[in-house]
Amino acid sequence: MIREVIVTTVSDDGTPHVAPFGLIAAAPDEWVIAPFHPSTTLDNLRVVPFLVANYTDDVRIFAGCLTGRRDWPCVPSTVVPPPRLAVALAHAEMAVVSVQEDAQRPRFRCRIVHRETHRGFEGMNRAKAAVVEGAILVSRLGMLPREKVENEIAYLEIAIGKTADEAEREAWSWLMDAVRAHYAGG
Repeated sequence: MIREVIVTTVSDDGTPHVAPFGLIAAAPDEWVIAPFHPSTTLDNLRVVPFLVANYTDDVRIFAGCLTGRRDWPCVPSTVVPPPRLAVALAHAEMAVVSVQEDAQRPRFRCRIVHRETHRGFEGMNRAKAAVVEGAILVSRLGMLPREKVENEIAYLEIAIGKTADEAEREAWSWLMDAVRAHYAGG
C-alpha cells in the first residue's frame, strides 16, 4: 500500500522542506520513503534522519509543491526536528531506522515515534482525489507519453467540474498551468 502524504524534512541548518510523497507500508508503524536522486528530501534525510508525514485534505499543498509553491506554514513537531504542517489534520513523526542504497531511489525505512491528531476529517470528494492524481501526473510529465497525460487529465476534469470547491479549482489551475508550460517547452 502507498499512502499519499506531505512530508516535511529539515536540512542541517534547520531549514524545512515540504514535499508530496507516496509512503510505502512496510510493517505496523513502519513506512518506507524512496526519494529520487537528486532531491532536497534525499539530502535532508541523509543529514537529519527524521521526517514528518502530514495527513491533510488541503490538496493545494500537493499541487503547490509541484508548481513551485512550497512556502506552507509549519509549526514545531513534538519529538522530531522537522516541523509539521500547520493545517495537518494529523501527523506521524518518524525516525529513519535503515537505508537501502540505490543509484536512483534509496529506500529509507522509518519507524513512527509519535502521532497526533489535530482536527477531524470531514470526508473526501472526487475533486480532491482528482487533484492528487493530477499532481502525480505533473510529477511524471517527463516520463509519460503526452497522449496518456491528456487522456487522464480529460477524465479527471470531470470530477473537478462536478465536485470541486474554490481550493480544488485553484490547485487544479496550478497543475494545468504546469502542464501547458511543459508542453510549450517552458
